Amino acid sequence: MEYGQVIANGLMLGGLYACIAVGFSLVWGVLNVINMLHGSFIILGGYLTFFAWLHLKVNPLVALAPVAAVLFSIGFLVQYLLVNRVITQPVLTTLTLTFGLDMILYNAMNLAFEATPRRIVLDLGRLHLGGVILPYDRVVAMALALVLTAILYLVLRTSRTGRAIVAVRMDRDAAALMGIRVNRVYAITFGIGALMAGACGALVAVVFPITTSVTGLFLGKAFVICVIGGLGSVPGALVGGLALGMIESLASFWFGPQQAILVGFLIMLVLLMVRPTGLVGKKGYE
Repeated sequence: MEYGQVIANGLMLGGLYACIAVGFSLVWGVLNVINMLHGSFIILGGYLTFFAWLHLKVNPLVALAPVAAVLFSIGFLVQYLLVNRVITQPVLTTLTLTFGLDMILYNAMNLAFEATPRRIVLDLGRLHLGGVILPYDRVVAMALALVLTAILYLVLRTSRTGRAIVAVRMDRDAAALMGIRVNRVYAITFGIGALMAGACGALVAVVFPITTSVTGLFLGKAFVICVIGGLGSVPGALVGGLALGMIESLASFWFGPQQAILVGFLIMLVLLMVRPTGLVGKKGYE
């Protein structure tokens, strides 16, 4: 039964990880921008949800949609007004810009909210399956994370905006010749990445304490998941997130919680050497 609990914990964690990484992977794959703001966007979404729950008594599951909308607006404006000005420059330029913006947001959150860990406490009870115990708050957070990931996949595959994003990802110049407003698509894509980060932050706040000190940790996990699963695709983020969740859960059981993150990064390095496109990624574009 011990391994059953470990696997269940890994799956619940992996669902959240997939949601953490999918927006980061989308922005990197479409815009070729390594968004250093991503971890701070997650924590900002968590803080907004926490204070709405604490002061306004808004259920975090109800707050998820407005928080995601706020983060979309922030991401859209950041891309449209700032990042688009240097989008054609080498990747180091956009990385430096988003890193600087991340420092501004990080310090602003420290001033506004302080770095004290905060967590939303929802006593929803527990589900017992044999010897496996599943807290309902984690089950709900995992389910919503997977639903959000699935919705994003459907939007990219079936909507007009999604098809425009895919077209720009495949060939920016050809998309522009077909009448697609590339800069606007870039801004929408960046906004979607921020939206997913904010929604994920709302879910993370229900499961884990949130604080500005873990922004780098979430950003690092997004990197690892993209490498494991494959860059720029929703299935890649899903596979990478579930894989990392299982890896960390098993590593924590075998070697101790303090070693789990190290094992995940070691596996990322191995994959970079033997399969740089990730488990489900492939060279070029679909």
